[in-house]
Formats: sequence, C-alpha cells, structure tokens
Amino acid sequence: MAPSTATTVLLVRHGVTGTTGKVLPGRAPGLHLAAKGVTQAQRVAERLAELATAPSALYVSPLERTRETAAPIAAALSLRARSERGLLECDFGDWTGKTLASLRKKPEWRAVQHAPSTFRFPSGESFTEMQVRIWTTLERLAAAHPGETIVVVSHADPIKAAVTYAQGVPLDLFQRTVISTCSISAVVLTGSTPIVLSVNNTGSLTELIAS
Repeated sequence: MAPSTATTVLLVRHGVTGTTGKVLPGRAPGLHLAAKGVTQAQRVAERLAELATAPSALYVSPLERTRETAAPIAAALSLRARSERGLLECDFGDWTGKTLASLRKKPEWRAVQHAPSTFRFPSGESFTEMQVRIWTTLERLAAAHPGETIVVVSHADPIKAAVTYAQGVPLDLFQRTVISTCSISAVVLTGSTPIVLSVNNTGSLTELIAS
C-alpha cells in the first residue's frame, strides 16, 4: 500500500494574555503571555509530546504571544519554530487596541457577529481575506510536509476561519465556533476534501485518529 500523502495540521491558539477577552489587540507589537498563558503553553507542549506520531515541523505567527506559546512546544518536540506571516492575526485596522466593550456598541458589530462575509475592518482586512489567507497558507505548509503531522501556532479568528472552512460552514456562521486559548484543533489536508478531527480540544490527544 502506498504511504498516505495527507498532512495532519494541529492548530494551536496562543495562551492567555492580559488583554484576552477585553481588548482587540490585533497585530500591535509588545503583547506577551500572562503567567497563566505561560502555564497553558507548557501544558499544550506536554499534550503534543504525547502523540504517537511526533510532529515534524512547527510554524508560528510572528507576534510575541504566539512565539512565546511556541517556545515550550519547540523544546518538547525538538523542533525549530519557523515564523510564518500567513498565520498572523486578522488585521483589525482602526479597531486595533480598542476595548471589546466599546466595539460592541458600534452599529457595525452586528455585521461582525452575524454577517462577517460582508465586513471589512476600517483600514484593515476583511474576514473573507483573512480566511483565504489562512487556508492558502495551510495548504502550502501541508504540501511541504506530505504524510506528516505539523503544528501551527496562530490566533483565534484565523483558526476559527480555517476550521469552519474545512467543515464547509459558511463564513457568516463561523462566529458560532469557539477557539479557546491553547486549544488544539486538528485538520487533515488530503489534497481534496479536508477532514476535521477535532475542534477546540483542551484534553488528551492520544486517541486522535481518523476513522
């Protein structure tokens, strides 16, 4: 039997920061993991190290919070974390750094939640552009690692967009999916129809297989 050329992609959201759930930090530099986030990163590294098939590569968004999350993963798996701009957070443009409490009062917030395919962040990226960016990046990385398992450390919205795209969920419904800090979502890229093995996993990965 010929070896499989499918690639399993393990999507890890970064650990918690001091702004998680309060501010839309976007791509602004200088945001680091909180103490709890450091602990979460260590734990996710331990969970990944339990896999029967060791990941062969580790890719990470260039921002500090993702690089700090990737550091213990790299150590646990004996891998070099490779920076990949295609994994960056959505470009929130003029909304970068604004509190979520203030943004929820904007009339545009309804579109963000219920019709994201119609919305572009002022002076920033649209949700559609973000989804195309993250998915094409994952396809490119998977093509470079046929038959292997790779780890990708990114952000909530790009991971959510990738997972829902793989499931065939319309972009306007992608906000119904939750991606928690240091959760792992697993997608198999086959070259044709993707397979979603797990979404928002915060437990053991030892039984993560495609049936």
